[in-house]
Amino acid sequence: MITASSHTRQHEPNAPTARWQTEMAEAITTPEALVAALGLDQKLIAPARAAAASFRLRVPRSYIARMRHGDPTDPLLRQILPVEGELQDAAEYVSDPLGEHAAIRAPGLLQKYRGRALIITTSACAVHCRYCFRREFPYSEQTGDAPRWSAALAELAADNSLEEVILSGGDPLSLTDSRLRSLTDALSEIPHIRRLRVHTRQPVVLPSRVDAGLVGWLRSLRLPIVFVLHANHPNEIDSSVRRACETLRASGVTLLNQSVLLRGVNDDVEVLAELSRRLFDVGTLPYYLHVLDRVRGAAHFAVSDLEARALVGELASRLSGYLVPRLVREIYGAPAKVTLPPQFPAAN
Repeated sequence: MITASSHTRQHEPNAPTARWQTEMAEAITTPEALVAALGLDQKLIAPARAAAASFRLRVPRSYIARMRHGDPTDPLLRQILPVEGELQDAAEYVSDPLGEHAAIRAPGLLQKYRGRALIITTSACAVHCRYCFRREFPYSEQTGDAPRWSAALAELAADNSLEEVILSGGDPLSLTDSRLRSLTDALSEIPHIRRLRVHTRQPVVLPSRVDAGLVGWLRSLRLPIVFVLHANHPNEIDSSVRRACETLRASGVTLLNQSVLLRGVNDDVEVLAELSRRLFDVGTLPYYLHVLDRVRGAAHFAVSDLEARALVGELASRLSGYLVPRLVREIYGAPAKVTLPPQFPAAN
């Protein structure tokens, strides 16, 4: 998470400001502005201000436009509105639920699983999701300019067991096209790196990011690339997201989606089924459905494992297999994400 002034440092000197950069700069960052934009009850402001003191509010106006005016239960709003529940302590909800501090190999480089490593490219995101497992991540220690990347690149180059690099953050698409190109050009020079993966929410919450400049970067790549998008609800996928996904696919990107199962957002089989259908309609395969990472401040989103397994079992009974995401939990120290088996509905 960074401040609005920090976003300006993503621009190159004298470079023209792209539309997506303007949208990021003009994002809503106060509860007062969000409540006014959606015609919500003023009583939401005080608890939102208290919760946002430790993890700031940020949401693009184009994403707000997809929310229902005047509805405090809107599933998109629930993902980004700070609430009083974030201030309540909950057992087992901690600052680093995935043990990422222990996975750091070099500044900005994490390795959790064999054969792949993750670069923390930036702390900047277009939107601050209230359930984010990195809401307390020490970005100032792990991200930065070229010297920080140099340490990560050197570590990657020295380990030929690594064949895939994941660009994460923050959101890697918060970087300018030239900075992305600089990083991926360097990665392509490492002979044992065979593919790139980008974890990004921007094509969903800020589809203007998928512009001619980004396409130019994608077409310059010498490595195959996968984008893992992050949509949690079918209402997130509108015509602008469809166009962004079509552009990415036309540029040679494989598109997958990972969702988080969230109380009051998508803990409903009809919602999950429609999400899978809409994802496939825009050329994106449902990949993972994560149970909530137990990060401090997110306990009010929790769905029990039993309920999660029943939802996925019901989903599997309705949809073709390729439309059913794997229900997973990330556990510190496990060699891979742990799959939770579906609980199928009883036969009549």
